[in-house]
Amino acid sequence: MKLRGPARPLHGSTELCGDKSISHRALLHAALSPDESRIQNVLRAGVTTAMIDCLQKLGVSITGDGNNLIMRGGVWRQPNGPLDCGNSGTTMRLLLGALAGMPIQVDLTGTPALECRPMGRIARPLRDMGASISADRAPLSIKGGRLRGCEHHLKIASAQVKASLLLAALQADGPTTIYQPEQSRDHSERMLRNLGINVHSTASAVRLHPNGRPLPPTHLTVPGDFSSAAFLIAAAVLVPGSKVHIHGVGVNSTRTGFLDTLRAMGADISIKNCRERGGEPVADITARHSKLRAVEVRGELVVRMIDEFPIFAIMATQAEGTTTVLDASELRVKESDRIATLAGELRHMRVSITERPDGFVITGPQQLSAAMVDSQSDHRLAMSLAIGAMLADGKSRIQHSEAIRESFPGFADVLRLLGAEIY
Repeated sequence: MKLRGPARPLHGSTELCGDKSISHRALLHAALSPDESRIQNVLRAGVTTAMIDCLQKLGVSITGDGNNLIMRGGVWRQPNGPLDCGNSGTTMRLLLGALAGMPIQVDLTGTPALECRPMGRIARPLRDMGASISADRAPLSIKGGRLRGCEHHLKIASAQVKASLLLAALQADGPTTIYQPEQSRDHSERMLRNLGINVHSTASAVRLHPNGRPLPPTHLTVPGDFSSAAFLIAAAVLVPGSKVHIHGVGVNSTRTGFLDTLRAMGADISIKNCRERGGEPVADITARHSKLRAVEVRGELVVRMIDEFPIFAIMATQAEGTTTVLDASELRVKESDRIATLAGELRHMRVSITERPDGFVITGPQQLSAAMVDSQSDHRLAMSLAIGAMLADGKSRIQHSEAIRESFPGFADVLRLLGAEIY
């Protein structure tokens, strides 16, 4: 991908593909139900394609047109071979939870990058519940068994770990309680309650009482992905003269730490037409070019914007003063080591950034220089570098930009429609 900066003002309105996190959970909940489910606006990208392929190999019927799916699942069958989770950590982690109570043995594999990502913090509690899991990293094998309800104490707040354990808890013979140090995104709890499951949650704990029956069908229109919206919001705020409207975006408060942080920085962002869709809050967002001031991000706010730190770093380069990120060591075990990779690639664009074990420090404003940069096949880093290139002083090239298809396949098309120069 090549982009030319400085970008012209961005103007227009758009709607986004379905939320990645909600799509994953909706697919799994539907796959566990023997009744017919209908899910609209499902994200169809690399990460969810991996999930759909795995579920079909487990015997789940999935048909439909594009982003609108009809599904029928129930008890899964033994697949003919290993399940390839691609580069999707969410697929592997959530499948482990769902498979933990199934009377089958399944091998899970993925890309070399996925094989480097830690699975032990899911494997260990699932073993405590009664599943047999061969290793703490992929490739691994899981043999489901009769599960018992347990108490789990998470050392790091993780929505994927929590979601995986809740999928196992649905199949356990007693209640399961998950204690978390901070509240992580609560899509699983909301969706399960919407299906009639007894789930009680607070900021520090989630408790699920299984009812011993299969899940009812899922009927849901997936909201637009807030993490995808973040790139368009950032572009509008950063590029002089810009104003962008985004319709139907999920604004779950456990996901919108990025919005709270940008407002603290002085960004002109408005939220209107708030409504609910399938138990999730949805709204329309308008973002305008703004002058930004530096902030410090730490603690519970980190959990609420964990996917947005690559694009937040780009915004920090344009903020007046010193921006500091702390308590974000989780970024080192994402699709890449997002702290090290982000710092290295931004330096190619002449950005001065100080890397910390659990975050980074950037003093701005800084002028970005056009450069050839490498996303290291990390989709969020690729999109963040693309927005950075729009601020640079010439033509930049982002290598391995095809990774963007993992979560936002229409990214370049949307930016072009808003006025960006992308080649």
